[in-house]
Amino acid sequence: MSLFDDIIDDDISSGNKSFGPQEGFAGVIICASACDGHIGEEEGQTVNSILSQKKLYSRLSSQQMSSMLDKIIGLLKRKGHEELLEKSYPAVPPELRECVFANSVDIVLADGTVEQDERDFIDSLQNKLEINPKRAKKIVQVMVYKNHG
Repeated sequence: MSLFDDIIDDDISSGNKSFGPQEGFAGVIICASACDGHIGEEEGQTVNSILSQKKLYSRLSSQQMSSMLDKIIGLLKRKGHEELLEKSYPAVPPELRECVFANSVDIVLADGTVEQDERDFIDSLQNKLEINPKRAKKIVQVMVYKNHG
């Protein structure tokens, strides 16, 4: 217990505030970049590129986007990617689940290698997002082709 616990209301770190679709989507792909224990430069660039292209974030100012990402990264640092994922994936709307899955696969492939931790993460994510296994395999195949060479 910290001396700050009763004084400062930090909803994100205490887990009291639920994530919305924006935080959920960003949280999942940040987990994909961190699931092997570190966020590589290529992975970080891919995360930024993905988020900057999504309509989901088009109405956020750069300050709002930065604040949201700071909170997500803070939770990642304090609690780890597993807990961040548990908070994030339920907030992803059904119509964006295949999209966040494909983008997560893209991030895992960004550095050119797929470690066992990353394979396990993608398998777990597919189950959590309830993506049909045949559909998930097709998404992985397409993303491997996209990142080949």
